[in-house]
Amino acid sequence: MFTLPELEAAESLIRRYFPATPQFAWPLLAARAGCEVWVKHENHTPTGAFKVRGGLTYFDQLESKGVISATRGNHGQSLAYAGAKRGIPVTIVVPEGNSLEKNASMRALGAELIERGADFDVARQYAMQMAAEHGLDFAPSFAPALVKGVATYALELFRNAPPLDALYVPIGLGSGICGCIMARDLLGLKTEIIGVQSTGADAYAQSYAAGHVIETPTAVTQADGMATRIPDPKALEMIIAGASRIVTVTDDEIRDAIRAYWTDTHNLAEGAGAAGFAALMQEREAMAGKRVAVVLSGGNIDLPMFRDWVTG
Repeated sequence: MFTLPELEAAESLIRRYFPATPQFAWPLLAARAGCEVWVKHENHTPTGAFKVRGGLTYFDQLESKGVISATRGNHGQSLAYAGAKRGIPVTIVVPEGNSLEKNASMRALGAELIERGADFDVARQYAMQMAAEHGLDFAPSFAPALVKGVATYALELFRNAPPLDALYVPIGLGSGICGCIMARDLLGLKTEIIGVQSTGADAYAQSYAAGHVIETPTAVTQADGMATRIPDPKALEMIIAGASRIVTVTDDEIRDAIRAYWTDTHNLAEGAGAAGFAALMQEREAMAGKRVAVVLSGGNIDLPMFRDWVTG
């Protein structure tokens, strides 16, 4: 999909907007998990999530009268942020009942917001229809330019942390885990990459096991960053080739992981952002004594969910 020099050029582009995010080994998380735990803090970007990296690379060479896309939040914030930097209008379609705080953030970043459909996949179909009708560029959640951008966090992690035995990565539509696979392979590393999904939104897990795309009728999880029903075929192909397995975690396990991040690191994780650590805790016996990384992919959790999952 891209070369190491191209990935390094993307990293240089992103450095013009914000510094590298930290990766820390947290002792209290290690005590819980029984292994050395490194956290890649993508909650420390200007939009509070890893997706902004892909938005910046997507818009870098784009000439457009307007961009439209669909999201549950972080992808839309990424596009709104990057579009504003390039002076390109951005329209975002979100499902009805979407996070009020993520909606407010996208509007504050300059996006026009449309609420349509019962879930992300319905919103995505409407956004594609709007793109065709109005001559807009549809920005998918998975595309080579996006993967190259988000792969820069994996490049930072692999080059600044000690050699890692394993890396747990949440899966929404797949750009994050595919970026990690690409960065690992380009650097010639042996790190095992493990995908993470919700038990209530496990289309990629089912597809990985079957070896082909399986669509699910619903995607029911409070971890909205992983609430997808229809895998991207190209993403699935890369995941099958490059990931060791996909672990599914319950919302209760995600809640416990959010609490662990809060008490052990004083970092706030959204549902998808905590899923990697939830999966590590599920597999802690197999990972005992190893050096493991998890991606805190975002910290954009709504206040009511914070009260329910962290302080409740």
